[in-house]
Amino acid sequence: MQLRDNIESPCGLRYVFEQLELQAGYTRRWMLDMPMMRTGDEIVRSYEVLRQFVRFVEETDIPYINTLQFRLQGLKDIRTTIRNLEQKAVLDDIELFEVKHLSILAVDVAERMKTHGMDEAIAVPDLNEVITILDPDGLKMATFYVYDSYCRELQDLRSQMRQHPEQQENLMAECEEIEEGVRRDLCKKLYPFAKALEEAQVALAKIDMNLAKAIQMKQLGLCFPTISKDDISRYEAMFHPQVQDALAQRKREFQPVSMTFGHKPTLITGANMGGKTVVLKTLTLCQYLFQYGFGIPAKNADIAVKDEIYFCIGDEQSIEKGLSSFAAEMKNIDAVIKASRRGGNILALIDEPARTTNPKEGTALVSALVKVLEVENVSLVMTTHYDIETNDSRRLRVKGFENGAMNYELVEVKDGEVPHEALNIAESLGIDNEWIEKARGILIMSNSTQLNISNSICLDLKWSNTTTLGKEKGGKA
Repeated sequence: MQLRDNIESPCGLRYVFEQLELQAGYTRRWMLDMPMMRTGDEIVRSYEVLRQFVRFVEETDIPYINTLQFRLQGLKDIRTTIRNLEQKAVLDDIELFEVKHLSILAVDVAERMKTHGMDEAIAVPDLNEVITILDPDGLKMATFYVYDSYCRELQDLRSQMRQHPEQQENLMAECEEIEEGVRRDLCKKLYPFAKALEEAQVALAKIDMNLAKAIQMKQLGLCFPTISKDDISRYEAMFHPQVQDALAQRKREFQPVSMTFGHKPTLITGANMGGKTVVLKTLTLCQYLFQYGFGIPAKNADIAVKDEIYFCIGDEQSIEKGLSSFAAEMKNIDAVIKASRRGGNILALIDEPARTTNPKEGTALVSALVKVLEVENVSLVMTTHYDIETNDSRRLRVKGFENGAMNYELVEVKDGEVPHEALNIAESLGIDNEWIEKARGILIMSNSTQLNISNSICLDLKWSNTTTLGKEKGGKA
């Protein structure tokens, strides 16, 4: 699955992508076409390259890096031109200019990388011979023209045109014929370099991308992850860059969260505004960043490689498909179940499923979902408001209100009871006091009624037991 297929995920992947200081539009398009890495080996190799760029950024003067970035702005998308060359077409002047410009840029960037010992990080093909073919006068200028030096006959004709303007029309046709022959000869010499040109374009995009990723790691405080060897993911002090940025603009701090999950289903409970959804978004974001070779927003991260990532969240009502929120949600979760039965190592992150239906059916649906996804090839992390029955799951709860403020730390609990903190949270938001106090009064009366009903049931049971016992002994009730 390509990056473009996941870029609009509600986890915030686009935000991180847009924060990259990419210099070339081609690099942006090339990155969006990147496939998600699905093996530990390719992920390790990508991070080995990125580590070299991080060191390069740390050890190199800012003006030099700025100059390199400025040069990379000249990288253009000439895939069509290269494809024409591969098909042995005769290129026009604009296409020949594109080839020459790319070659000069590739040689220049390669020399800059070599100066700082970075030539082995990403190999740029040597295109000096291409420059020699397209720059017979050795001017090293990123322009193209069918130079006089290509053909003595062409040089003479052009000289005649300057000396005899009245003959220009006749001479022009002859010149154009010779120029087309020169282009044909040049392209024959260039055909063997089509593959090298393609590789050079990609190599420059990789340099642009890794340089941007390295700068981003420094700016956002991202870390290098390790590959989990036991299929369990572990995060220490992970954070969500977009949420952190939004909070910083309001002079507030993001509270990092540490978490481990893997083989057992992990259920997260907590009050509304307890940060549960942000945890799921952050986990999803980290997994995508990991499998596309970005830095990870955490202090430390040990992440399991997954074949497929599913993130089911929020109100996914589809007007186009005529689906309600509940129907759209059920369809998305059904896709997870079907994927789990196809095999493969799956990460499923599901935010409060069945929230829009009645609590009784919702509890049944969620309990059944956990049992269905309680399989070896699925790592399930799910938030829920329901107190559900499960055979073998790990339960976490947001700590909640402490000393008048929310503590978003996740703590392990034995049961799935959901904390009742809605009124406290509403009060902290400055919501109308009369509304909150009346709600508290109703809640107290409701609890009291339930207690009286419970006591009545107990009394009725005692009376029933006494009556039954009396009858068994032959007595009268």
